[in-house]
Amino acid sequence: MLHFVRALAEYEKLLHEVTATEEHFRRLLFGETPRAWALVAEWEGKPVGFALWFYSVSTFDGAPKLYLEDVFVEPGLRGRGIGRAIFADLARRAIEAGCGRMEWSVLDWNAPSIAFYRSIGALPREGWTLQRLSGAALEALAARED
Repeated sequence: MLHFVRALAEYEKLLHEVTATEEHFRRLLFGETPRAWALVAEWEGKPVGFALWFYSVSTFDGAPKLYLEDVFVEPGLRGRGIGRAIFADLARRAIEAGCGRMEWSVLDWNAPSIAFYRSIGALPREGWTLQRLSGAALEALAARED
């Protein structure tokens, strides 16, 4: 898993942000309370990609949703249907879990991925911007007692 996360981060020019270890993924996926699920895609018996997801809730439709945190296929093997197979598998899992939707984020400069997402019927959430609270700001807010 860590190999693919690092490969994805390198592709996205974000390798400097990866601090996860194999132990982090063991706890996330196989700990006492798993927080995420993952699959590894294979081509000719060799691992060539992955997806990692978790379930959250939509209060608007009262249903769970599958949130795809990361998906990656080795660049040299793209265009062979591996990504489409990953998304089809995730769509089946979402339906089986009673999810009303699947969601994920994509970097705005990643035109090949955006084109692929459009080809499978995905649309952007117009008018929404992802927000993040982390590091010192997260700790400062948690420390507030008012």
